Amino acid sequence: MKRLLFYFLGLVTLLTQSSCGYNGMVERDQNVQARWGQVQSQYQRRADLIPNLVNTVKGAAKQEQSTLTAVMEARAKATSVQLSADQLTPENLQKFQAAQSQLSAGLGRLLAVSENYPELKTNANFQELQAQIEGTENRITVARDNFNGAVNDYNTFTRKFPNNLFANMFGFQPKGYFTAKEGTDVAPTVQF
Repeated sequence: MKRLLFYFLGLVTLLTQSSCGYNGMVERDQNVQARWGQVQSQYQRRADLIPNLVNTVKGAAKQEQSTLTAVMEARAKATSVQLSADQLTPENLQKFQAAQSQLSAGLGRLLAVSENYPELKTNANFQELQAQIEGTENRITVARDNFNGAVNDYNTFTRKFPNNLFANMFGFQPKGYFTAKEGTDVAPTVQF
């Protein structure tokens, strides 16, 4: 009888532990999904600002058509790579980041074009759009950092004992992180 009671208490303890672990995994998974939604929201904000920026530059810099076209093509690629919270594998995040990096590079070239056009640099619409783009880039950085923090919390929780015993059983797979693209560890050379 004592042995049966001991087994029963052990089973209750095990079920209680697994239930708490499961609920913790669900909470962390939901947090990762919410943070991913914030990342996507900031990238969408940037994509929505780009046509306005391009149209403002078009008026002052008609001969820069190739730069404007490249930015719009990069925007189209970046917005076509959609990634749901269920697809946050390292490989999928790399594809998403690659498309966004092309857009970032195009924006950099577009903003550099403004240096050749003093009338564009003094245009209030252009200045406002440039400030919004810079603010959006900062928001994207914050959203990515928050996402990586949520992924770290989730991955750590699901890999700890005893949660790791139940994570695979319940389908909680590791999530991928945003990582720096290759070459960003080398500081750019600025020459005047």
